[in-house]
Amino acid sequence: MFRAMTRLSAVVALALAAVPLRAEIIEQVLVKVNGEILTRSEFEKRQLAELQAKPELAKLGPNSPQLAQAVSEATPSLILAAIDEMLLLQRAHEHGWALSTEQVNRILGDIRKSNNLEDDATFKKALESEGMTETDLRKSIERDVLIRQVTQVDVTDKINVTDEEVRAFYDDNARAFTQPAEVMLREILIAVPTTERGINVAQSDDAREQAEGIRTRLLAGEPFARLAGELSASPSKNNDGLLSPIKIDELTPALQDVINALKIGQITEVMQTSRGFQIFKLESRSETKVKTLDEARGDVARRVAELKSRGERMKYIEKLRDQAKIDFRNDELKRAYEKGLADRRATLARETAPKS
Repeated sequence: MFRAMTRLSAVVALALAAVPLRAEIIEQVLVKVNGEILTRSEFEKRQLAELQAKPELAKLGPNSPQLAQAVSEATPSLILAAIDEMLLLQRAHEHGWALSTEQVNRILGDIRKSNNLEDDATFKKALESEGMTETDLRKSIERDVLIRQVTQVDVTDKINVTDEEVRAFYDDNARAFTQPAEVMLREILIAVPTTERGINVAQSDDAREQAEGIRTRLLAGEPFARLAGELSASPSKNNDGLLSPIKIDELTPALQDVINALKIGQITEVMQTSRGFQIFKLESRSETKVKTLDEARGDVARRVAELKSRGERMKYIEKLRDQAKIDFRNDELKRAYEKGLADRRATLARETAPKS
């Protein structure tokens, strides 16, 4: 929640002064939603927070065209989100919901603890760095909790996932429920030094001879793990040569053929790679496994519900918007809002379009 402030804060603040939203010097209200106002300063806080998340902007001057473009590009989605929040919060109030002081205190305490801000002076400094007061933060906490609550009660809890939808999603996304074959390997690497002129042939021959000698010792029964820990040039030597599980299809085709031909416990021939000369031992193998629909049903149902929730939430907000009285006091911001709304509707239409 808290980020260290940089030069970007001052730069963005100056940049915002140059955009059309600042044209109305006397009028501070940008939009009214069912009589509730959004002020210029409140919206600029949203813009500032959005741009602070883009550190590359910190190098730009306040009159930079790139910074002005970043403000312009961010504004449609920001004003759309701001009005969405107002509509949802108003709906929560219609339900008669509110957070008690004790509830806010508990959440605030958790935030301070998780951010190591239990000291009052440190907490105050962190708030100042964000351009916030404790009152601002408390309002933000209550707003976020109530919006989640109204979304849960009015949208999520009313979503029903049918067996037909579960099966259709499973059939369309079979790969998501397939666990590919994996292998556990140990390795021994004998590295070949390289220079700007490439590989020294004599050193390469010496490395191959050393690797072949190690393989002979392995075939004679010496433990792979011990020799890997003693002789390998790979970082895996610290784990006796043991590598993390590797998906078979992530190996090169040539290495796949070699590993697939091994039985558990067998070792490869000495193999020349870009790193030098390597020997692998197959420790274990798991075959490709596809979850049945019954095995994956719970996960599938959750995913379907999440997808439906997004679409239903948008429909719900559209309904609230249609019933609301939204009065813009800034034409530039109204155009940005209309663009954000059009973009969202187009995205939703693509996501919910029937698959061919």
